[in-house]
Amino acid sequence: MGLLAADLGPVLARQRFLLHGTLEGGEGGVRNLILSSWERSRSLGLSPDGCELPFVQDLDLDGRLVHAAAPVMDRLQARFAGTGMNIALADGRGAVLQRRFGDASLAARLDPIQSVPGFVFAERFGGTNGIGLALAERRLITVYGAEHFAERSQSNACSAIPIRDPLNGQVEGVLCFGYPRSAADVALDIVIGRAAGAIERRLLEQSSERERSLLQAYLDVRRRMPADDRRPGEVGTSGLDWRDRMILEEKAAELISAAQRAAVEVSLPGGRRVTLLSRLVTSASGVAGVAVEAVLTEERRRLALSTGPDSAPGPAALPAVAEAATPVPREPVQAATAAAPKGLVLVGEPGVGKLAVAARRRLELLSEASTRIGTTLDVGRTAWELAEMAVPRLADYVTIDLPQAVLRGDEPTDPTQDLHRTVVHGIRGDCPFYPVGERVDLLPTTPQLRCLTRGQTVLEPDLRTATGWISQNRGNAQRILAHNVHSLIAVPLLARGIALGIASFYRSRDPAPFGDDDRSLAQELASRAAICIDNARRYTREHAMVLALQRSLLPQGFPEQNAVEVAHRYLPAESGVGGDWFDVIPLSSARVALVVGDVVGHGLHAAATMGRLRTAARNFAELDLPPDEVLTHLDNLVGRLDREECGDDSFAGIIGATCLYVIYDPSSQRCVMARAGHCPPALVRPDGTVTFPDLPAGPPLGLGGLPFETAEFDLPEGSQLVLYTDGLIEDRDRDFDTALEQLRRALSHPSRPPEDTCRAVAESVVSKHPVDDIALLVARTHALDPHRIASWQVPADPALVSTVRAAVNRQLADWGLAETGFSVELLLSELVTNAIRYGSEPIEVRLLYDRTLTCEVSDASSTAPHLRLAATTDEGGRGLFLVAQLCQAWGTRYTVGGKVIWAECPLEMSPGSAGEAELSEISFDDIPAI
Repeated sequence: MGLLAADLGPVLARQRFLLHGTLEGGEGGVRNLILSSWERSRSLGLSPDGCELPFVQDLDLDGRLVHAAAPVMDRLQARFAGTGMNIALADGRGAVLQRRFGDASLAARLDPIQSVPGFVFAERFGGTNGIGLALAERRLITVYGAEHFAERSQSNACSAIPIRDPLNGQVEGVLCFGYPRSAADVALDIVIGRAAGAIERRLLEQSSERERSLLQAYLDVRRRMPADDRRPGEVGTSGLDWRDRMILEEKAAELISAAQRAAVEVSLPGGRRVTLLSRLVTSASGVAGVAVEAVLTEERRRLALSTGPDSAPGPAALPAVAEAATPVPREPVQAATAAAPKGLVLVGEPGVGKLAVAARRRLELLSEASTRIGTTLDVGRTAWELAEMAVPRLADYVTIDLPQAVLRGDEPTDPTQDLHRTVVHGIRGDCPFYPVGERVDLLPTTPQLRCLTRGQTVLEPDLRTATGWISQNRGNAQRILAHNVHSLIAVPLLARGIALGIASFYRSRDPAPFGDDDRSLAQELASRAAICIDNARRYTREHAMVLALQRSLLPQGFPEQNAVEVAHRYLPAESGVGGDWFDVIPLSSARVALVVGDVVGHGLHAAATMGRLRTAARNFAELDLPPDEVLTHLDNLVGRLDREECGDDSFAGIIGATCLYVIYDPSSQRCVMARAGHCPPALVRPDGTVTFPDLPAGPPLGLGGLPFETAEFDLPEGSQLVLYTDGLIEDRDRDFDTALEQLRRALSHPSRPPEDTCRAVAESVVSKHPVDDIALLVARTHALDPHRIASWQVPADPALVSTVRAAVNRQLADWGLAETGFSVELLLSELVTNAIRYGSEPIEVRLLYDRTLTCEVSDASSTAPHLRLAATTDEGGRGLFLVAQLCQAWGTRYTVGGKVIWAECPLEMSPGSAGEAELSEISFDDIPAI
């Protein structure tokens, strides 16, 4: 038969794969399903022209699968009469039990492998083929022509589907259609699916027959019992509600699975008690089972005697009933018919009872997992909770591998790359899996990478023959096998269409391999955990973004100043980023402002609001306002923000914020402070005394209507100012006074540097699990050397300005700043002349020699000058312009008794600068007043 056009691509791709051993999924039209099977076939050492199928003779040709399939096979043979259809029925190991042909002559023309029962088509023997791939994938599959691994099958196409036992979900066999490639039709998938379903229903009917025969055996025993031996306390199940019946049926299933005579007491709601009695029965056909009766507890003594000396203890110590993922095995048949005695609860075979108990245990595991997985928003912790749920009830060992991007909170671009071992958990700690933290580079043939690339769970029942798993690291694989690890389920962690990693479940203690029920349960557990991991990943990403935003809004460094030596800490809360902030703002005349604030709440809104308030506080500080006025402006700002965000709803979106604003003057060693609903600072004197000053509280920002008050304190040099937010001392598990005392003890070391003080407070006062974020600012005060301060009282006489200039020049010479004399003379002349002409006495000139040279002229007037451009015809108005040119900054500061006009001159000013060269020709007497 010639090749169809659709076969040409797979043929060429198959040739490349056989020559080079590599091929990308989808290349040449090759499906990932087929490519994975080719890779497994090569890893098994198979060759396309040497796939020798074993022939077995121990076929169960009279078993329940053959009996259930016989009429279905007859109907299929009739349906496809006269066609080239080859219908095969194989058992769970892939051995063909029956073959039927649409054209009877095919049996003579086909090779024995394709016509004689007994050949085993498992993938490890025959490579990629319908029966073998259906067993490996446990689902309906289709293999076309060149997709077969063996050369002899290239002209055929086939469809195959597993046949499952409806009671336990195990694969009992495979139904396979073989046909010429040209006869391929999508309708065949519908036909084979319905045929497999019919066989499964007949398997279920066989089980029901067995249960009915057991019921009949029980009834026969009851009829033969003497009337005196009937149970006078029998409970009619029709008189119980659904909750009572459910409790009794669950316990009855445990008794049936135990396959022993026993009596066990069961408590029902309302304080009622019922005793369940299990009786062994055997049907006429030899089916052994157990019947469970319910009797009143008052008859317990008589029942205990009637069970005989061979009765075993009741299964009261059996594990709690639980659940199966899919499919749920059917319960033993409940005999609630007119012919059955009213005390009968359940009758069934022990094997079926065990399946029912196992099913409920799986349901219980999933129910518990819904509450125990995802208790935090931490990716690693959530992965660990998945492993804790699975060990030991599902698996003996669990490993979880996640990409580094997921651990950071990002979405992985390629989940197969950069995998890291995140969790290793098991019944023992010495099993040689890759350790936590190690990078895991997986080969394409491993079950883990296959499950991740295909997005489907992979079951490896026997790891000793799983060459793809062994080839990852043969030495390590042998060491793992030496610990009796023999079966594996690899599950991709998929959530919202994103592959987040791999969960691998291993079994060692139970000699039975993992089955389909186990695979379904592992997949369900992993699916639930994947959603929680993705939630944690998204939270981690958003938390990192908000934290980065907040940290960018906090000071990245403080400007140089000599007034205080500072150290700080910002500690975010476990629940999220908050709105705590701090700042150090240099002011005029060598002063400094210290600010700490707190925006109520957490998250992006709190961080953004914090940034707006910090920026506003810096702007208000630039105006040289006192602390109470700064807080008033911030209060107005917050109130305005509230109105903008609330709209018509006066109670929605209100911004709660507190603030503490402190100004320290190193020339006078005094600080003035005001607070708006904030914690008072701690003052640490040089002798170690720690006090919390009684500072007027003031309302929180945004309430409006109430004034803020200031307080002044003397701070000797070497004192420490400690500003903090309420998260430091407020804790639901700790008394407020206790926290203050802990803070007091941590601060009572005045000689310690501010950085060490911050560290001590963080270690001894901060809660291990802070519910609110914390801002901490520690400032050690310095004093400006009195020899670097000079002041003069100036009479209101313009003729005496020259006397002041002379005194200033002498002082500058004493400080070694004679080169700045010309500029300072000119600048002070303008400021003093302006104060004499427009101000009022007393007038004072002061020089402060710090990082810059600050010139101050104060008077008792509140009128401030304004910089303007004078017209060419104006006789005045140019003096302040000259002042602005001669200094690096200038401004006006209002005091209780008037105002201070200050100007800062850089110390590197010299007469050789261009600006001063132009001004050197100007006479002081020619300069008009400001």
